Amino acid sequence: MNMSIVCSKDKYIDLHLHLDGAVTPEIAHRLAEMQGITLPDDDILEEQLSVQPDCSSLNDFLKCFELPVSLLQTKEALSECVYMVCTSLKEQGVIYAEIRFAPQLHCQRGLTQEDAVRAVLDGLERSSLSASVILCCMRGSGNEKENFETVEVAKKYLTNEGGVTAIDLAGAEALFPTKNYRELFARARKYGIPFTIHAGEADGADSIRAAVEFGAVRIGHGVRCFEDKALMEIVRKNGIAFEMCPTSNRQTHSVKDMSDYPLMAYLSAGIKVTINTDDPAIERTTIAEEYRYIQKLFGLDEKQKKQLLSNAVDAAFTSERVKSKLRRELGIAAEGVLDD
Repeated sequence: MNMSIVCSKDKYIDLHLHLDGAVTPEIAHRLAEMQGITLPDDDILEEQLSVQPDCSSLNDFLKCFELPVSLLQTKEALSECVYMVCTSLKEQGVIYAEIRFAPQLHCQRGLTQEDAVRAVLDGLERSSLSASVILCCMRGSGNEKENFETVEVAKKYLTNEGGVTAIDLAGAEALFPTKNYRELFARARKYGIPFTIHAGEADGADSIRAAVEFGAVRIGHGVRCFEDKALMEIVRKNGIAFEMCPTSNRQTHSVKDMSDYPLMAYLSAGIKVTINTDDPAIERTTIAEEYRYIQKLFGLDEKQKKQLLSNAVDAAFTSERVKSKLRRELGIAAEGVLDD
């Protein structure tokens, strides 16, 4: 699917979108041309840039990032990729997006983390899409220094709109438990940096509980929160938003049977659930396709769709000025209140 030409009259918000998961073959060719890199034939390229039918887990899924990351090792490539992704999103009807990436993954050819962040911000500034940037720390071994450096860079560039507005923790959740990152997020909290954490995707409800205890105001995925009813109530009472990504959760087998996907149950329980793409190029999806998928699974009606969009506005890491503008565009009167 060439997602750059999929246009939409509907309006959408995407709060959970990884830059390196949004590299389409078209973008890959542009980045390779800029750097004099030879890519494989188109059929092989498309296979390397998208998830395969035999994907059995999140760990398998993460292998799809190797080629995109290798193409994003210069300032020019990072800036151009962000610009092209934002342009495509706007054509798809996205009126606000939060693009996340891990600066430490883009230092293989001489860039510093700060160089990478400045390049991404340059691409964002060149685009006409209303958007923010989330800096990802990475689960893993031997990269504690790099994670703390990401927090320091986030502190330096932190703003409340149009730039770096939050941090995240991404990577192999089952191999590197959330509970191991308490000190990292204590530092972020000390600096006043808002954060989301990937949790409850490849690990259980305890992972979400740890993220909540750290002070996360949003949870990436949160699929397995239903395992702990008391935790669900804590999440609801504290207005913690879930960034759910249906196609991604199906492809990584975060849910065994999508008929049991908990998104609508969370919505009914009053949790601020949102719909997002995660890695649109890898999954061959768009935000419009994600909404259609949930509608097909559960019969999503217009009021529920509007509630999901309202939740996304409320949860966005951006200023009240931007949120007010988004609410006007979507016909939402005030925080949590739908304009019928």
